[in-house]
Amino acid sequence: MPDRAEIRLAEYGTVRLGAEQLTARDVERLRSLQASGRLTLDEAPSGWRLKADATVGVLVLDRVRLVIVPKFAVRGDRLMSWLSYALGAPAPLPATARRWATGPEGYADLVAAALLERCEQLVREGLRRDYVRRDSVEPVLRGRLDFNAQVSRRYGQLDQLYVRTFDRETDVWDNRVLGTALRAAQRLATQPDLVRDLASVAGAFPRAATSEAALRALDRTRYTPLNTRYRAAHTWARLVLRGGGVTDLLADRGTTADGLLLPMPALWEAVVRRLAVDATAPLGGHAVSGGGATGITVRGDLGNASAFRPDVLLGLPGRESAPRALLPIDAKYKRYDRHGVGAADVHQLLTYGAGYASGADPRAVIVHPSPGGMAHRVLRIDGPRGTLGSVHVIGVDTEVTPQEAAARMGKLPAWSAR
Repeated sequence: MPDRAEIRLAEYGTVRLGAEQLTARDVERLRSLQASGRLTLDEAPSGWRLKADATVGVLVLDRVRLVIVPKFAVRGDRLMSWLSYALGAPAPLPATARRWATGPEGYADLVAAALLERCEQLVREGLRRDYVRRDSVEPVLRGRLDFNAQVSRRYGQLDQLYVRTFDRETDVWDNRVLGTALRAAQRLATQPDLVRDLASVAGAFPRAATSEAALRALDRTRYTPLNTRYRAAHTWARLVLRGGGVTDLLADRGTTADGLLLPMPALWEAVVRRLAVDATAPLGGHAVSGGGATGITVRGDLGNASAFRPDVLLGLPGRESAPRALLPIDAKYKRYDRHGVGAADVHQLLTYGAGYASGADPRAVIVHPSPGGMAHRVLRIDGPRGTLGSVHVIGVDTEVTPQEAAARMGKLPAWSAR
């Protein structure tokens, strides 16, 4: 494989590429990513202009390796704890913490190392085996004789027997998806030791015919006492296999791309959904569905009815005999620790507050990342006839553990009953 030039750009950043740096297949792959909102590719007089959106990670193309680094990243020694927290996967073991420092490789090596750790643990414990049907021709009887095949193909001769056996083997889907993901991770990782370890462990796992087949198997997987220990490894495998390269949509045309691209707004929403529940659980808070009868719906416009759904809708206990209060929370992957809240976000949160408030002063919450310290301020929106509502703006310190951040959030006055 020829050496690829590494091109680095920041999240939301722009880079110019020469016409010779992208092949026709690369352009097709990048156009597919543009259609999914991951990046923007425009023609320039001497080549191409590539702009990253709110996406970070690695994309391996034919001639270049794109590394998109976050504008305000979680520190390397904290990154895996936050990513594990968002995915609901176990955090790395202390014995392997040396693997979790971010380097020039960014997120790709981190996720590959997380997958490696869980697969190594499965190998140590012993891979799951299940009965697998095999049809074969044997000189002696094993399993059951396939009478139809014996009569139609051997015409009664018994020197070769068509048999059907059921043996306990590791060649089951729980293991195949991990073998496929380990081999995909090898192509993304750059640290020589990590690549070597991935290759070594991959030899213990069977693999699926294609990545798409492995993903379909993951989508069908249901966990029981027999395979529940695979859940964490499957979480990391899903992230590697769905890593942001071109997916099933173009697979039939042979268009594939090795990549691990993380959409940061979606990742932050997953963090906030869990963080809000953990922060308010000691106060009696719990998540409430924001759809159905509890949703905010717009009707009467052209086309179908639309809906407003906050990222998190919390149910909080009211004072004394007061009913439980509903508090809408929206995750914003923005630097609201450095600049004011935009008018569009204020309008959105006012709508949430008006839709779910039970008192005279509707309120809603914005949660944004705030590296370096927890922050809290309150926006009060007034009109000519009085207060329209309030928006609590909470900055979460991403330089501490998620558990510590949740504990700090729980002490804020934003959750107090009205």
